[in-house]
Amino acid sequence: MPDEAVAQAAPSASAGVAQCGGPALPVITFYLDFISPYAYLAFEQLPRALQGLSYRVQYLPILFAALLKHHGQLGPAEIAPKRAWTYRQVLWHAHALGIALELPARHPFNPLPLLRLALGCSAPAWPGSISRYVAETIFRHIWVGGAEADDPARLQQLAVTLAPQGEPGGATVKAQLKHNTDQAIAHELFGVPAFAVDGRVFWGLDALPMLRDHLQRGTWACGPDWDIASQVGAGVVRKNPRLHRPP
Repeated sequence: MPDEAVAQAAPSASAGVAQCGGPALPVITFYLDFISPYAYLAFEQLPRALQGLSYRVQYLPILFAALLKHHGQLGPAEIAPKRAWTYRQVLWHAHALGIALELPARHPFNPLPLLRLALGCSAPAWPGSISRYVAETIFRHIWVGGAEADDPARLQQLAVTLAPQGEPGGATVKAQLKHNTDQAIAHELFGVPAFAVDGRVFWGLDALPMLRDHLQRGTWACGPDWDIASQVGAGVVRKNPRLHRPP
């Protein structure tokens, strides 16, 4: 495994009180699903956003669709007007950040073969996490070039390139993907990309500056606002028909 990846699970975001302080070399657990263009942009932007800081990263593939199902949500690409806006905004972000990105020929697609391929590349000593090289190779397979992400011939060539030690379609890899996803749900994640560190979770590409502030023990990060945000009462609560179905 590369230096930036460690086999240490991130602390639960709901376990105890989140700490502003932390270890001298913090471990960031980066939850990702390759289907998300925002996860790709955050992956590429992370080293720039945290330039000059000391940290390690553990990359954990999860199934984004399972988070949506758990919370009774639709994905951005499942709402027609939001779908077009999402792609438009992603292209703008890529342009603004100087990150190469071409939309795949079709999206969304089934990400399971790619997630399982990634986890098949996990080293035995680091089950469930993947190297930055593996994540980069799969992300760019999807988001650079504009080809079909799930084209069988391209998937076969990708597998040859990555040479997984484990069987991507095997029970062990499938169980590991479920374990990673269950861990994400237990840590109260609702989307990707998400970064867990020191008992806190930072969601989205636009949370990278917040993550940096936390790692630098900034004034806002160490102030009261983090906890105040979770104490706001709800004036109206609507029932979610995707969670409240009649018997």
